[in-house]
Amino acid sequence: MLSFSAVCRLLAVALASVVATSAMAWGGHGHRIVATIAASQLTPKARAEVDRMLAVEVGATLATISTWADETRNRTTASWHYVNFPRDSCTYSAQRDCPDGNCVVEAINKQLAILASNEPDDKRLNALKYVVHFVADIHQPLHAGYADDRGGNTYQIQAFGRGTNLHALWDSGLIENAGLDAAAAANWLKARTDQVGQPSAAQMAEESCRIVGMPGFYADRKVGQDYVERFTPVTERQLRVAGARLAWVLNEALR
Repeated sequence: MLSFSAVCRLLAVALASVVATSAMAWGGHGHRIVATIAASQLTPKARAEVDRMLAVEVGATLATISTWADETRNRTTASWHYVNFPRDSCTYSAQRDCPDGNCVVEAINKQLAILASNEPDDKRLNALKYVVHFVADIHQPLHAGYADDRGGNTYQIQAFGRGTNLHALWDSGLIENAGLDAAAAANWLKARTDQVGQPSAAQMAEESCRIVGMPGFYADRKVGQDYVERFTPVTERQLRVAGARLAWVLNEALR
């Protein structure tokens, strides 16, 4: 299996395929990795309840439902996938950053409440799909980026001779671009351990915002290998932590 240093080297070629579009956070590959990591860390009770709800869709798993929220995105739900911060503060303020409740922080909170409730199973299954997706989204740093450049969407760059933007560069994901199998990558990642804590959705968003604020996060207009090598471990950790935290919130909601 490839190490992440090997992934870094492969990205030098793979980044040429990045296009100038705003894609799914982490790409479908990244969402499936997060969901696969989470599935391996569910408690028996949570696993049984997840399996019971998913049984209505033949062959469904946490990984297969992980992109549903993107596939069904509409004008109402589009803003549920991110939260924007001002450049001078990564401290979440619901009044300032999510005044109408339509951002990823409040979407996670609302959908977790439905999941933990006695609502009909069809509503709880939709809530499960949203939670699986949004917990991954909130760990993609630019889904908690700055309002003035739409989470890096308007920050144009050249990645190995091809035009794109910073958000699309991060959405593409190192693992997906390197062509690694999602299940194999999830196994590689979950073998690493982190002190992931038990943060609120707001705190998860604040962590991602602080990554965006790291010196050098905003790449030079021409992305070099030094950027790839520096931020590969950040991407790796965010996927790994997202999987562990997704398992934690599901275990709490379904206990």
